[in-house]
Amino acid sequence: MDYDRRSAVSSFYGGRKNSLDALNADFPSPTTPQYGQPARPRPDDASSFYNGGHNPRESLMGGGPSAGYNRMSFFQPGREEPVKGAHDEESVGAKNDGFDIYADFNNEGPRYSTAFGTSDAGYRQVPSPSPLKLEDDMSSAGPVELVTVPALGPEWKASELRNMTKAAKRERQRESFHDKWVAWNRGEIGCCGPYFTRRFTVYFLFGSCIVAGIILAFTIPRVPSFSFSQSPLVNATAPFNHSISTGFSRSPANFSFPAAVNIEMDTSGNFIPLVITRMEATVLDLQTGFQVGSGNLSRQSFPAKKIQAFQFPLDFSYVGTNDTDQTWVNWYNACKNPALYPNGSRPPLQFNLVIDMWIQGLIGQRNTQASVTEANCPITLSQNSV
Repeated sequence: MDYDRRSAVSSFYGGRKNSLDALNADFPSPTTPQYGQPARPRPDDASSFYNGGHNPRESLMGGGPSAGYNRMSFFQPGREEPVKGAHDEESVGAKNDGFDIYADFNNEGPRYSTAFGTSDAGYRQVPSPSPLKLEDDMSSAGPVELVTVPALGPEWKASELRNMTKAAKRERQRESFHDKWVAWNRGEIGCCGPYFTRRFTVYFLFGSCIVAGIILAFTIPRVPSFSFSQSPLVNATAPFNHSISTGFSRSPANFSFPAAVNIEMDTSGNFIPLVITRMEATVLDLQTGFQVGSGNLSRQSFPAKKIQAFQFPLDFSYVGTNDTDQTWVNWYNACKNPALYPNGSRPPLQFNLVIDMWIQGLIGQRNTQASVTEANCPITLSQNSV
């Protein structure tokens, strides 16, 4: 065949271009002869699609001119005019005031509610409620805007009301604590974040107990012991010796004199200095057990791991029934003038010294005691005394 086999739609084989928009141009159908054939535009030099006069395929096959590409050969993607019903304006002379389902789509529907007998075609904004006005006056209400109002929810359930009580909150807290305790006991979570887990807490407490035990072993004070020097009783020094009178009396049987006892405090069991806030001493006759003296001392500090000597001032005083009282006789014979004895030797004093101590670092009162069997009386009575 010697007819032109070039494509009828490709612009590769064609002539000159023109300014016609082939996609938007509306071409008449060749099957409607009553309409006149429109004037063909100037052929495009780059395409043979619009070249109706020089189409070799048309001249060879004897066909008429091609219809080309028209607008009716593709689907319209969207509407360009308002939605209409089953009729148009030409067929209906007057506007239908009945219900129109297309009115909302064409922005022609009502904008305000006519429930209160008012009607307004314009837009009117609904005012914000005033906090001073508690109730709305329905008689003077304006147009109500059709806004989307959510429907009222259901009433509160009994379970919801109970969840808002304090008892329910406490119950939830207990349940939360129980869940956390179970999770911690299983080693899933920590007590203070991710650190104090169960295993770490056991190790930490064990190590803390060891460290605390070591610290307490060195810091807790020990109750000291004491002993007496070779001369347990000595004369008191001023100003204490001037505060107490010295004398013995037979009727009634009594005596009183100031003295001081030499004590050696042993703090070998302590690792830090020992501080005693207060000390109280009580002197008891070793034979009869009656109290014959007392004394007190204020705050004292003693070095650790040493034997510290100090004097404790005592007030010896006793009141008996008569001069045959054994306690009065023992102390009178020990303090008489040595010249009244053939060998010039007086009998020694025998007593028991009890010291009550309040030690810093220990709770409560601690006491220690020691006995003296060979003590010289610190005073000497005259030969003509009682």
